[in-house]
Amino acid sequence: MNYYLICGLIYSDILLATMWIYLYVIYIRERHNLMEKIKQDGVRQKGRGTKILSGSGAVISWTKLYLTKVMSKLGNKLKPKNEGELSSAQTKLLRAGYRNRNAAIIFFGVKGFFVILFPSILLLRFFVFRPSSVSRFTFLLLLSTVISLYLPQLWLYVRISRRKERITEGFPDTLDLLVVCVEAGMGLDAAINRVADEMKLVNNVISEELQMLNLELRAGKPRLDALRSLAFRTDLDDVKSLVTLLIQADRFGTSVAQALRIQSDSMRTKRYQKAEEKAAQLSVKLLFPLIFCIFPSLFIIILGPAVIRLLEIYHR
Repeated sequence: MNYYLICGLIYSDILLATMWIYLYVIYIRERHNLMEKIKQDGVRQKGRGTKILSGSGAVISWTKLYLTKVMSKLGNKLKPKNEGELSSAQTKLLRAGYRNRNAAIIFFGVKGFFVILFPSILLLRFFVFRPSSVSRFTFLLLLSTVISLYLPQLWLYVRISRRKERITEGFPDTLDLLVVCVEAGMGLDAAINRVADEMKLVNNVISEELQMLNLELRAGKPRLDALRSLAFRTDLDDVKSLVTLLIQADRFGTSVAQALRIQSDSMRTKRYQKAEEKAAQLSVKLLFPLIFCIFPSLFIIILGPAVIRLLEIYHR
């Protein structure tokens, strides 16, 4: 057993060393090519010019690029034939914050990579350590395959949920800033651009969505379509209600500032009610740790000495 363990450790060390040497050679080659290109073009970096990655930063950058190419090639072979499933995956990745055209292809490539990786590790362990129970090994192999198949889906679901939570947390403040900007005399497009800049340090997710909305408006996309795209990307009821309110205000010619103020008051009331709801649920949620964690400790501290004393008297 110790012999196989030593062989496995030596194999893993050789594999890691080979991978490190390969990445270092790629980094040196790409750096040399980049420097030659800079010399040929006569580019001179001055002031706050473009920074060239060096050291570990360049290695990480080229590693990501190489892995992206590998996952794209693998995803092209494993992507579903059904266009509806591919479009659904693209929509989920868009709501998770990934706007690259090849995001769905890379996602399916990652799923295929995990399906290959985990069973391969178990097979390597089977050939090295020779488990006694073949049925147990088969069960673990099937379980690892299922987990590796659904692990990227679970990660994507968690990513979307966290992004929605971030948008929900900062949405009332965003509406307040929009109300202030519009009432100060700014147009809706200029107000969206200003709020996107102001929210960059506070809530980066909302800032990205507003910047995307602003870019679509600058590209000539109609405001109604751009607002509907915002509601589609976020997939939140609060954003959908705001978009509907702005579309109605634009269609019927009502005051945009008044519509935003009404929506802001509604969002602030909803946030207050949600805080009250969580406060009311706190006593019920504290009941379980109180019963299973605190009460047993109190019983041991209070009744423990008495029980020990009774046992000593009984054994006498």
